[in-house]
Amino acid sequence: MTITQFENKPKRREKLVIMTEIINIAKQGASKTRIMFKASLSFNQLNQYLSFLSRSGLLEKFTDNEREIYKATPKGQEFMERQQQVLDLLNEDAHGEISVKTPPSGKYWSCSYSDRKKQVFF
Repeated sequence: MTITQFENKPKRREKLVIMTEIINIAKQGASKTRIMFKASLSFNQLNQYLSFLSRSGLLEKFTDNEREIYKATPKGQEFMERQQQVLDLLNEDAHGEISVKTPPSGKYWSCSYSDRKKQVFF
């Protein structure tokens, strides 16, 4: 049996990447369950991120038919856009000499859960 380890395969996602992913999922409003499954987080991890993002003003929580819904605020949308700009700058300046762990430009924030599992980002 041969085990192949990919050099660029991520072991863990960075916190900023996870926060940006959560904000993207909640752009139009999403339940805790939807965010948890789309972002591949445990319930405890999800609660910590949602709490932080809500306190920071990046997400807002409201109730719709007795369900808690989280939606990205304008500040959250701006955070997501700026995060993508930083990643784009890092990709432009790397010239192959600096190893920067960034997702491919333009593809990461719009992918679905099933697509993300098949792609190698870092």
